Amino acid sequence: MDFEVGGPLLVAAVVLAVAAAVYAAVLLVKVFRARKLLMDAGVPLRSKALFWAAVIYTVSPVDLIPDPVYLDDIGVLLLALRALHSAATDRSRDGARP
Repeated sequence: MDFEVGGPLLVAAVVLAVAAAVYAAVLLVKVFRARKLLMDAGVPLRSKALFWAAVIYTVSPVDLIPDPVYLDDIGVLLLALRALHSAATDRSRDGARP
C-alpha cells in the first residue's frame, strides 16, 4: 500500500535528479568546448580561472546544495559559459581572432 502512494513521487524525484545530472554533464561539456575554442584567443586570466573553478566545483563532492540536486552546479557552469562567451565577444570586438 505504501508503494502505491509514494511510488510515483519517488519515480518522479529520480527522473528529475537524472535529468538535472544529464543537464549538468551537457553544460560541463559545453564549458570544455568553449575553453578549447578560446585557448589561443587571448582570454583574460580571470575568465580562465573561472573556467577551472567551475570545473572543480562541478566534480567536487563539496557543494552548496547536496549532489542529488544539481542546481548549484548548473548555475556555476552557466556562469562560466557566460564569462567565456563575454570574453570571446570582447576579444572579437577588439579585432582579435575569435
